[in-house]
Amino acid sequence: METLNRLELKTKFDNYKVDNPKSRIREAAKQLGVTEADLVSVSSNNILLRPDFTSILNNIHTLGEVMALTRNDHAVHERKGIYSKATFHSQIGLITNPDIDLRLFMHDWKFVFAVNENERESIQFFDRFGDAIHKIYLTDKSNHDAYTSLIEKYKEDVNNIKVELKPFNASVEKLDEDIDVEGFQTEWKNLKDTHDFFGMLKKYGISRRQSMRVAPKGFTLQLSNNQAETLLNLVSSSGIDFMVFVGNNSCLQIHTGKATKVVRTGPWINVLDPMFNLHLNDQAIDSLWMVRKPTNLGLVHSIEAFDRDGNLIIQFFGKRKPNIPENEDWRKLVKELENQHETN
Repeated sequence: METLNRLELKTKFDNYKVDNPKSRIREAAKQLGVTEADLVSVSSNNILLRPDFTSILNNIHTLGEVMALTRNDHAVHERKGIYSKATFHSQIGLITNPDIDLRLFMHDWKFVFAVNENERESIQFFDRFGDAIHKIYLTDKSNHDAYTSLIEKYKEDVNNIKVELKPFNASVEKLDEDIDVEGFQTEWKNLKDTHDFFGMLKKYGISRRQSMRVAPKGFTLQLSNNQAETLLNLVSSSGIDFMVFVGNNSCLQIHTGKATKVVRTGPWINVLDPMFNLHLNDQAIDSLWMVRKPTNLGLVHSIEAFDRDGNLIIQFFGKRKPNIPENEDWRKLVKELENQHETN
């Protein structure tokens, strides 16, 4: 971004914030026709860091307790905890402990900033198109001295970035008659591990949403869209542990535990617990599915929501441990959703 353009954008952003004091930076970027990274870069309070992502991620643990945030257009996932060291295999990263559980897809990671929003400090990662990937916010329990040291270690001398223009990718699904439906259904029924599901979709050239429709009989069921809220209320009232997956193209964040306080605010269903917050715009759900996948330990059930463009918004699973079958309490809850759907 040229100097003059930076000054102009900063002025426009400052004026926008005066007129829209409660607007989020993601919405401001849309309204101003720029990216979120562009707006972060023009603020004098923010510091561009060197894109040493592996090293920075492996130093986050020095900050102590923080809040990890990952989102897409329709769901925001916030989890407090202490980061453990990241492990990487090629372009795939993994951070996993009972509190902070992340899958990192590094191919498009490009920028990282230390951000100060009204004294709320964070480390924020962006892709090459200027979209936010993942944000790490300090809490009252964080080590602020370690945060300052991290900034000093990685800060760039010049706070200037150049984002790439995101290509337009129309989502075009194969015609059903062009799919080897019989082969796909047979392979689905013979799955041994849920992690093999993505590879199976790729093999047959099927989108995840399309797979819901061409699945073998009895392995998927389209629910009513409002049953996402029903699900969260059932989890809250039953007190069971479950798993919540929210991601974007570059990061997937997972919560394993409870959802106790469920509150609706307009189009958003919110989980507002001390260590876990979720914000789900269920008005953006175009289809909601119950999905069964075979494994060598029996069936695994998930609830999966898609938007109108076929993007996966959120997934819910029962709490699972290695080499242990799916939790029966989760199966009962999914069955209750199925029964409710059939009686409506």
